[in-house]
Amino acid sequence: MQFPSFIAKRIRHNEAGSFSATVSRIGVASIAIGIAVGIISFAVLLGFKQTIQQKIFLFGAHLNISAFSQGNVYEEGPLARKNPVADLLPTIPEIKRWQVVAHKSGILKTPDEIKGVLLKGVGPDYDWVTFKKSLRQGTLLTYKDSSSIKYGYSSEILISQKIAKQLRLKTGDDVIMYSLQNPPRPRKLTVAGIYDTEMEEFDNNLIIGDLALIQRLNGWGKDSVGTYEVYLKDFNNLDYVTSLLRSRVPPGIYLAKVTSSFPQIFDWLILLDRNTAVFLTLILFVACFNMISILLVMIMERTPLIGLLKTLGSPNRQIRMVFFRVGLHMVQKGVLIGNVTGLFVCWLQYKFQLIPLDPVNYYMDTVPIVFDWPIFIMVNVATVVISGLILLIPTLIITKIQPIKALLFKK
Repeated sequence: MQFPSFIAKRIRHNEAGSFSATVSRIGVASIAIGIAVGIISFAVLLGFKQTIQQKIFLFGAHLNISAFSQGNVYEEGPLARKNPVADLLPTIPEIKRWQVVAHKSGILKTPDEIKGVLLKGVGPDYDWVTFKKSLRQGTLLTYKDSSSIKYGYSSEILISQKIAKQLRLKTGDDVIMYSLQNPPRPRKLTVAGIYDTEMEEFDNNLIIGDLALIQRLNGWGKDSVGTYEVYLKDFNNLDYVTSLLRSRVPPGIYLAKVTSSFPQIFDWLILLDRNTAVFLTLILFVACFNMISILLVMIMERTPLIGLLKTLGSPNRQIRMVFFRVGLHMVQKGVLIGNVTGLFVCWLQYKFQLIPLDPVNYYMDTVPIVFDWPIFIMVNVATVVISGLILLIPTLIITKIQPIKALLFKK
């Protein structure tokens, strides 16, 4: 066994009942708290970001491609299915999938209430798997391949819980929609399902219907759509793909990034990132400061031992390594306890959803948890590396201790 490891092990075993034993427990606790807080913070932060982004991407794709329109800002001009954009999308490897949609503004009218809405027409290629997570009542849309379709389009719609409450509608009820055009074209629609995203940007006025219905209302052919909604394999490539498309699409095509369509929400997510980084930096700073203080106490308590080792010929570097290993053992112990504590707290919240949230302010009703193991590993590695480097600082005092005075030192 190497000499520094042997002495460090003896020091740890002889700590029981001493003052340094108490402060070493404080050091272990500070590292454990830092690790646990780091894991919990990243799990919650990533949960917030993933949950909010999923809800945004449910109705707003990573990138929207449409024709320029000088009319209603909520509607698009017709864009042919066969166009340069449709030929370009399959050639870009960063793109995961895309779907065609269209929008139509209108008014829902019941015998007692009216409500301005935006109808989003979607087809069978819509991401129904993701949408179904937000469906609270009823069923999804029935499309024209069903025998229940009589007019070439589905008359079913999906509305939010907020709209359903305002208009006092439930699944199976009929409602009249007046499209905002000249002349208005009323359509009798049936509520097939009720969704809830807990995001006012969508729940206030967005309803889901058949793309063929909007094509009929606008007088478009089956080969005309409003918008291509594009989803990327990696959201971080959004700026690159947008620049690439802008350099290749013909004039008259408008590209809108989701970060530009919902700037307030994405600015809020960026602010969360910064706040988390500052918070974790402060926690790590306090933990490292505690380790420096604790190691200094342990060195001062064992000044006679240091003097004896120097008298026997041990170089400063070897003695410093002894106390470095003692400190590193505390860090490793704290990391282990912190991981167990942090992951257990995250598991409790993930499994039982113990901490609720106000959906009005946070867009969700409980604190979300995401287990991102690469991030957790990074937190552990960063803590061990930084703490290890910090531990070298207090050991410098060993080089200033003189053997004669150290042997006469009284605790």
